[in-house]
Amino acid sequence: MDLSNDKISSYKNEILHLKEAMPKVAESYHHFTGACFQDGELDEMTKQLIALGIGLFANNELCTFYHMEEARSKGATDTQIMEAVAVASAAGAGHALAQGLMRVQPNLQ
Repeated sequence: MDLSNDKISSYKNEILHLKEAMPKVAESYHHFTGACFQDGELDEMTKQLIALGIGLFANNELCTFYHMEEARSKGATDTQIMEAVAVASAAGAGHALAQGLMRVQPNLQ
């Protein structure tokens, strides 16, 4: 867990540098993401689990660590987190299969 905490802390430090260099950009980003992750039709925990799945699919280590911890802080259980991992895996496999069926297979005939 220290690795994930170290990476998240490093990211937060870099955000501070961005805020110094480009305050409007940093502020706008925080405002946008804050609004996106607030309770709405989907609760905050569900939104964090979605973000975790996207982080996994995008192979973004930092987002994976960050959104896993955020999901946990919003009440996600280990089982719920692993279900999100499984769904991301299924979606990733479906993506590869769909691309293979639509791009590769027709060109084999």
